[in-house]
Amino acid sequence: MADAERIQLAHGGGGQLTGELVRDVILPALGAGGSQAAEGLTDAAVLEVPPGRLAFTTDSYVVQPLEFPGGDIGKLAVCGTVNDLAVEGARPLALSLGLVVQEGLEIALLRRVLESAGRAAAEAGVAIATGDTKVVERTALDGMVMNTAGVGVVSEKARLGFDRIAAGDRVVLSGPPGEHGLAVMCRREGLSLATELLSDCAALHELTAGLIERLGGAVRFLRDPTRGGVAATLVETAEGAKRDVEIVEAAIPVNRTAKSAAEMLGLDLLTVANEGKLVAVVADDAAEDARALLAESPLAARAAVIGTVGETADVPCVEMETEIGGRRIVQMPYGEELPRIC
Repeated sequence: MADAERIQLAHGGGGQLTGELVRDVILPALGAGGSQAAEGLTDAAVLEVPPGRLAFTTDSYVVQPLEFPGGDIGKLAVCGTVNDLAVEGARPLALSLGLVVQEGLEIALLRRVLESAGRAAAEAGVAIATGDTKVVERTALDGMVMNTAGVGVVSEKARLGFDRIAAGDRVVLSGPPGEHGLAVMCRREGLSLATELLSDCAALHELTAGLIERLGGAVRFLRDPTRGGVAATLVETAEGAKRDVEIVEAAIPVNRTAKSAAEMLGLDLLTVANEGKLVAVVADDAAEDARALLAESPLAARAAVIGTVGETADVPCVEMETEIGGRRIVQMPYGEELPRIC
């Protein structure tokens, strides 16, 4: 006898059970984040788009566990896609949400992560305009995978790119690195810490919009340091701009619990993924204004200027002045040190 509280293969067959899943679980759970009523579902969403530049992105999420301190796969998918648009200077307009669900997954768990996605979308002011659901055999997947795509309208004031970065520009980090990846890993591995570590998972579009609107062309480049962490982002920035970058370890804000967890796992905080942090490259004379603007938000209360862009280099590198007065090269992580964290 089929278990009514768990996903069945028939839920993905396009028939009555599919309709019931969409009508009774998926659309109600997404709530204010969804824009289509069950009776109005069509094969594509039609959006009214004002004249201007559009940004378009897509990403897939395979995090394990599906729920973790500070977030879950639903919130992660929405915030991650919103952030990919935000760092291009775009105001998020609409998202799609695709689900690949394992047979046997608890419907209560599915409902929780979808409700979380709906809340995150509503808080970000973005519609989940369209979506799709597939169900696969128990042995084909570990729980569920989410795919989101997003479209946004790029601000007229946004002029971002590697080619805009110049010698003397400053690097601003919005807060302590590593919180997301380590929160997921600690829950997965059952590590006990004196203080619970929460993922930093959050939508950053208000932060990026504030920088661009207030500072305009002084904002040269934006990136959210997800997989590979701040280290990967800085190396990509140096290579893309063909310029050296120097950072100061003492200037980097640190979450002590995250630092302890990283030390227990033998990891470098700079290489651990984030889902609610921003790296901004801004003109030297706008660096303190950028830091102060970011710090007005609870999401970036510990924002700091952590480095400086150098001259053009044939082999650009990122060098860090350490707290003990030495220097070391910050390298691109070779692989994914913490798999399945986003």
